[in-house]
This record gives sequence, C-alpha cells and structure tokens, in this order.
Amino acid sequence: MRFIIRTLAAAVALWVAVQFLDGIDVTAPEYSASYWGTLLVVALIFGLINAIVKPIVKGLGCALIVLTLGLFLLVINAAMLLLTSWVAGQLSIPFHVDSFWPDAFFGAIIISVVTWLLSWLIPDD
Repeated sequence: MRFIIRTLAAAVALWVAVQFLDGIDVTAPEYSASYWGTLLVVALIFGLINAIVKPIVKGLGCALIVLTLGLFLLVINAAMLLLTSWVAGQLSIPFHVDSFWPDAFFGAIIISVVTWLLSWLIPDD
C-alpha cells in the first residue's frame, strides 16, 4: 500500500512539473485515461531509476556533493529526470524533457518539493 501511495505522489508531482514547465511534456491527450496512465508509468520509471541508479551516482559524486554543500544533488536529480525521459522515449511512452537547463533542473526541484509536501501530508500508517 505504501508503494502505491508513493507512486501516486510521484505521479502528482510529475503532473505539477508538467503544468509549470513548458519543456516537460506528456503528449497523450490531456486529462484522458492515457494521460494519467502515462504519468503513473513515468512515476514508476522515475522511482526505479531513483532506487537503482541514483545511489550509485551519489556515491561516485560524493566529493562534489560535499564540496558544493549539497547543491550537486540538484544536478543529480535533474540528471535522473533526464534519464527517465530517455527511458520513456525508448519504451515509446509519451513523456519528454527538452533540456537539462532549465527544464530538468527546475522540474527536479518541483518534483522534489511536491513529493516532500505530499509525504508530509500523508501519514505513514
């Protein structure tokens, strides 16, 4: 149940990023079942990438994270969003992030903040 709630929260966060940034697109018909399904699938892909790839990248970039007082984590989060866009493209999922700056960078910030707010509002039990 917790996994489902986290996936739904990530899908909502992706939706917010799509609404605010022109460079992040879901090309499915707006607000249709395929649109929401696309957001759910992309949220699953994003979660898998964050669970598998992100720890490796954070380990390799540990020195830069410390040197920049954690600001390099913003770059890592943006890279994970770009990687999600690439994987979605390989799987023919209608989700695309145009560029690293400003789309992926600010999209990652929006997704992080919205996910944090939703996890704060939704109790763990």
